[in-house]
Amino acid sequence: MCRYRLALSLLTLSLLGCPFVLVLSQDEFKDAPTSGDSDADSSPDSSLEWDEFDYSDYKPEHELDRGSWHPIFEPDSTASDITEDPMMTEYYSAVKKILWAVTGGEVGMMQEATAEIEATAVAGNPHAQSVLGFLYGLGLMKEWNKTMAFLYHHFAAEGGNLQSKMVLAYTYSRQDMYDKAVKLYAELAEVAANSFLISKDLPVIEPVRIHNGAEENKEALRKFRGEGDEDFQILEYQAQKGNAGAMYKLGLFYYFGLRGMRRDHAEALSWFLKAVKKGEPRSMELLGEIYARGAGVERNYTKALELLTLASEQQLYSAYNSMGYLYVKGYGVEKNCTKEYFQKAADNEEAGGHYSLGVMYLRGIGVKRNVKLACKYFIAAANAGQTKAFYQLAKMFHMGVGLKKDLVMATALYKLVAERGPWSTLSRWALEAYLKGDIGKALVLYSRMAELGYEIAQGNAAWILDKHEESSMCIGESGLCTDAERHQRALSLWWQASDQGNEHAALRIGDAYYYGLGVERDYERAAEAYMEAKCRSNAEAMLKLGYMHEHGEGLPLDHHLAKRYYDQAKVANLVGNKECEALGMTSIPSPFGPII
Repeated sequence: MCRYRLALSLLTLSLLGCPFVLVLSQDEFKDAPTSGDSDADSSPDSSLEWDEFDYSDYKPEHELDRGSWHPIFEPDSTASDITEDPMMTEYYSAVKKILWAVTGGEVGMMQEATAEIEATAVAGNPHAQSVLGFLYGLGLMKEWNKTMAFLYHHFAAEGGNLQSKMVLAYTYSRQDMYDKAVKLYAELAEVAANSFLISKDLPVIEPVRIHNGAEENKEALRKFRGEGDEDFQILEYQAQKGNAGAMYKLGLFYYFGLRGMRRDHAEALSWFLKAVKKGEPRSMELLGEIYARGAGVERNYTKALELLTLASEQQLYSAYNSMGYLYVKGYGVEKNCTKEYFQKAADNEEAGGHYSLGVMYLRGIGVKRNVKLACKYFIAAANAGQTKAFYQLAKMFHMGVGLKKDLVMATALYKLVAERGPWSTLSRWALEAYLKGDIGKALVLYSRMAELGYEIAQGNAAWILDKHEESSMCIGESGLCTDAERHQRALSLWWQASDQGNEHAALRIGDAYYYGLGVERDYERAAEAYMEAKCRSNAEAMLKLGYMHEHGEGLPLDHHLAKRYYDQAKVANLVGNKECEALGMTSIPSPFGPII
């Protein structure tokens, strides 16, 4: 029995609307075989070598996610994608028209773009089929039709479009069809995991919740205005004056496109090199990994090892993990399958070290295979928020190796990792459009991301529809959205977000039923939704439940209960989830019927 418990492990990724809490009990572990047992060959990776750096060629995100909109939003690095294939040229031309049309609410241009997308899709282009599925699913110049949306996404996925695979995986998971969802999410999570660095996860593209309840989240948005942000200007000034830490942070912002900055690898490398000359260890480590992967530079294992060694000499223990990998693979050094470097990192509480030791014991690389011990190390890494460890645990749940087979848990963990894949760049483009005042473009980008299953994007798109109303440039089935179309689209998005734990979404669903926005007025269903929001500690829902009890609207006339809810809202002394569980509340029934 693997006797290690992963309790209340929080993976607080900004891709998630709320912290991911993974709790494993003893019952979820199983007796695991050691080397030589029959189960050894059923390891999720038994047929694969351990490859973190070793790709035949480094592939940028737009190549991993074929058909993505990189050539439109970041054309400098991807211009060749548009001209190589005539059908792709037609595809990107149509997508550009869609984005231009939603910027100004140009219905005629949208009709033209939709016709071009449909023609390219019928001709067999999987990426156009994916966009056509999106248009049907949204009801954008097409009659809202979930069956047609699913059909075109199925065709696109069969043709290799990864974003449509995300849509299908999310759709299957919402229907509890975990046998189908887990296979797709496993493939997508592998693509995402292969893009991560060794010592730590690459800084996540930062999806920002643009609203705080009913109001715009001005404080969060302020930090993502790129060069126009005062904090960035101060950081840049400090870097120019020779502050090594500021140089490193600037390099990060440019390399990964963080805080509203456009990615610029040349500028990033310039800052990293300046920081290295001043002895900044984090820059040494990151630059070492960049050279080892050949990510934007010519691959050079010798230089990578030199930089990582310098970082480790300054007690940056995560660098030992990358050094250990180079030795295990024999890159730039004589091959040596030793766990020494990984152990050094793990002994100093570096999650990457725990992860790498887990891989060694899972696969028997340089050590006797021991799934129990691998399980221990993966759990330690996951408790420290190491995404790759969650990926390994997902595979163990998926295959039933070391952990009891659990497709629900495997699906959830794969989804968590998959959402860090290259398609997450949609969030950066959406936020950039929003900050520039291009609300229509932001709405379409967030809606596309919402379709892929991102809770924050679902909430952002719904909030834009509710808050900006006509200025959202919402385009419906035959023209600019009617109020009914806009309310119904927002409600559908709030429903999806609520299913993933968004407390404000449950409140907005209650409002929709209370005021009759997109659905018939129904006080009882409004109360049901407000109770769900109240269970998620939403004070405004408390006030509304109190009001409904006070006036007998959808709830029994009960002044005592009304006062109780008012008091709870006032002092935030909420009863919380235990009461909700006692009431048997898990989710709000959707009025939209089956998902497909």
